Amino acid sequence: MAKGNHKKIRGRSHNLLEHYQPIDGVVDEMVDASGNPRPVWKDFIEALEELGPEKLAQRFARADQYLRDAGVYYRVYDKAGANEREWPLAHVPLLIEDQEWAAISAGLVQRAELFEETIADIYGPNRLVEKGILPPGLIAASPEYLRPVVGTRPASGHFLHFCAFELGRGPDGRWWVLGDRTQAPSGAGFALENRVATTRALSDIYGEMHVHRLAGFFRRFRDALNGMAKVSGGRVAILTPGPLNETYYEHAYIARYLGIMLLEGEDLTVSGGRLMVRTVSGLMPVSVLWRRLDAAFADPLELRAESQIGTPGLVEAIRRGAVSAINALGSGLMETRAMSAFLPKISRELRNEGLLLPSVATWWCGRDADRDHVLANLDRMVIGPALSTRLAFEDDDSTRLGSALVAGDRAELIARIERDGGDFVGQEAVTLSTTPVYVGGWLEPRPAALRVYLARTAEGWTVMPGGFARVGFSLDPTAIAMQRGGQAADV
Repeated sequence: MAKGNHKKIRGRSHNLLEHYQPIDGVVDEMVDASGNPRPVWKDFIEALEELGPEKLAQRFARADQYLRDAGVYYRVYDKAGANEREWPLAHVPLLIEDQEWAAISAGLVQRAELFEETIADIYGPNRLVEKGILPPGLIAASPEYLRPVVGTRPASGHFLHFCAFELGRGPDGRWWVLGDRTQAPSGAGFALENRVATTRALSDIYGEMHVHRLAGFFRRFRDALNGMAKVSGGRVAILTPGPLNETYYEHAYIARYLGIMLLEGEDLTVSGGRLMVRTVSGLMPVSVLWRRLDAAFADPLELRAESQIGTPGLVEAIRRGAVSAINALGSGLMETRAMSAFLPKISRELRNEGLLLPSVATWWCGRDADRDHVLANLDRMVIGPALSTRLAFEDDDSTRLGSALVAGDRAELIARIERDGGDFVGQEAVTLSTTPVYVGGWLEPRPAALRVYLARTAEGWTVMPGGFARVGFSLDPTAIAMQRGGQAADV
């Protein structure tokens, strides 16, 4: 994220925008409707042009070399199996001015607070269900709703400590929330590596732009975790599913960066109601566990019995208040697509205010009026599973674009919605804004979505002053998913 008060650099030796063609009807992050660079981009582009194509290629190669030397990778799963892919850095960052970032931050802090209150109600007094604001059947049917932790108050006093939100800018120029990450948000370590790599390439330009640093965000969250552990007399650890997880590199990187133990489920045991780590000196207490595995796999005794990556007895230790789970077990419920349909009403009920950052418009087909609206506007909808926690552009197996359906498939889908409406949501098809990527010596527009992170610290919710943008390798908006070859840019 740029502060926007950098020095102007004059002179051009290479016009990077010569072949840049924004898409009609789509907002472009770099240029306005007249094709002129936006203020925050103008001097940055001039600085790149001043370097010339040869030096610019050398700079970007320097960033790629850093990532290779650091061993940054992402595990990709496809029909052929699993393989490790080098981290795909999009060398041109996404620039956002301070004023706009402040508005994004305010909206996300509000959203995090709303989610905290919503989860506390669902696992506590359940007033939202009693008042008819949330359908009981929808909550009970969700795999993310964990009955063993109903009535359990977190030892830390909070259900959520670390969240991420996926944003997209629509054709109206507004930022919309495309998805929420409250289960075990990934990518913060990759965002930091993006920043380090991009700074290696553009250190002089970043210096002139006074780009906000990310280190303070991580330092404050580490201090918050250590503060919780100090009160309870234990240690802080990150719980990872293990090396086969797609983001394992990040788990290890964050653990090293913050000086926190990285553990797998088998490294832990529960003794006397306390969570303990096995060490050469014997059992040592762990009182803060930043989990990077889905909650359902955390304890084979009370959750998924087939889990081989959890720790038996963990739920009981949490129930006794002996350990704080970051985030609380069951908090992944807020990620389900159907929840977005109820957030405006929940916000008015719990906080007496509207959402500063709206979710992408969502209708749950379990309600008659919503189902009728979806069917009447099918060509404008993306239809998907109500309880899915995946983003629409990540899921091509069970998510369908209404306008792309052929006659037979369309009739079949309509029949399924009419028969089992509660299984589906309709979401407005969003056209994502584009941001520049460097291709063959020139800049070209590609669709992008922004991921932003929030951490609960001593000062309350702290927003990372940056993040990472998932950028498409083509103009197809579904191509921004990392599992499908998308790229990641610094923000």
